[in-house]
Amino acid sequence: MAESYDVIVLGSGPGGYVAAIRASQLGLKTAIVERELLGGICLNWGCIPTKALLRSAEIFHFMQHAKDYGLAAEKISADLDAVVKRSRGVAKQLNQGVTHLMKKNKIAVHMGTGKLTGQKNDKIRKLTVTAEDGKTTELTARNIILATGARARDLPGLPADGNKVWTYRHAMTPKEMPKKLLVIGSGAIGIEFASFYNDMGAEVTVVEMLDRIVPVEDADISAHLEKALKKQGMTIMTGAKVDKIAADANGVKATITGKDGKAVNGEFSHVIVAIGIVPNTADIGLKELGVDVDDRGFLKTDGACKTNIDGLYAIGDITAPPWLAHKASHEGVIAAEAIAGKHPHAMDPRNIPGCTYCHPQIASVGLTEAKAKEAGYEVKVGNFPFIGNGKAIALGEPEGFVKTVFDAKTGELLGAHMIGAEVTEMIQGYTIGKTLETTEAELIETVFPHPTISETMHEAVLSAYGRVLHI
Repeated sequence: MAESYDVIVLGSGPGGYVAAIRASQLGLKTAIVERELLGGICLNWGCIPTKALLRSAEIFHFMQHAKDYGLAAEKISADLDAVVKRSRGVAKQLNQGVTHLMKKNKIAVHMGTGKLTGQKNDKIRKLTVTAEDGKTTELTARNIILATGARARDLPGLPADGNKVWTYRHAMTPKEMPKKLLVIGSGAIGIEFASFYNDMGAEVTVVEMLDRIVPVEDADISAHLEKALKKQGMTIMTGAKVDKIAADANGVKATITGKDGKAVNGEFSHVIVAIGIVPNTADIGLKELGVDVDDRGFLKTDGACKTNIDGLYAIGDITAPPWLAHKASHEGVIAAEAIAGKHPHAMDPRNIPGCTYCHPQIASVGLTEAKAKEAGYEVKVGNFPFIGNGKAIALGEPEGFVKTVFDAKTGELLGAHMIGAEVTEMIQGYTIGKTLETTEAELIETVFPHPTISETMHEAVLSAYGRVLHI
């Protein structure tokens, strides 16, 4: 006989396990199905262990520049194996934390590969779980939340093998330190690994097909980051395309056409492919049920994360962008509350912050200046550099700036964009402001503590209205 629940969550990443916890809190009998490790990609192979790697690289960078702080550090070296071991330890600790949360919230955990079964018009949804040993378990529930996430997209004709051709997962547990690294793609994942390996001593080249790196960010942020990375020794090629690439036991050979139309041949020890993601939607029963997907294969959902099939919800990286862990978690809460008969607010993508943990860090929320103008807004734009901030200078981190974009007619904060030290921590101030529909008036009247880098946030608002104080 099938095991029966109120809610089954397929996938235990930051969207799935949060959805399960919230469903349980609301009194729903809940199960979660996971084929690999509780916590999903984010906790085990993505967000968290990557930040552990980047923290090691950051400390290594500071040690190499100890003289700038009046200190001496001699014979500095990096042990890549030890750095990776620390990162894996962090991931293991968090995996154990999620396991504890499942027990604490009385959520049944089924390890194995889940597949939707039954018919489109069924009142009770069905899911078959196949364990590693081939044993199957039948589960039923009135509602199922799909949270199966996504995987890295391979280069056509050159799938990642973990030897010389890597995805983020291989780059997180490298067999060897790259000497000369090619990174294809300059989104958050590509730039973070480029930053990590550059700080660790590799010679890094980044190739981006579009006309600027981190292309989803404001153009001013992209320009500043490119300048900073080149100063750190990276080669940045924008408006460029990898025309030919081949790998063997000795390394990678690539032909790259630059924005000037000239092709150059390069030899690299390794390549990281960071050209996007593919949703994990194959072989989970979507086609048989007639679930609507877009032309890229991502599931279509409404404001409550519901698909076109009754009792079937979808969250996270298998749905529309942005593909971010915190977006998935919030969608998990929305879906659980909708199932429980609550009336949660629909997700507003304009209020979802984005963070990139390269060196320097990037953080943003809302519309870029260009997107705001495209949307028909008359804008007021403010800008304040870190060099005008006492705390940033004292930290030895004077590079960076904060940019704000306001609706000139209403004072609504449309977007905020930052680059520099600790901006991934600061962006939440603007995110709260946007969620509360704050205008420039409230932000101007807010008292920011001194001395903090967050004062640059205040000054960037003042700048938009001709009232900047410290430049």
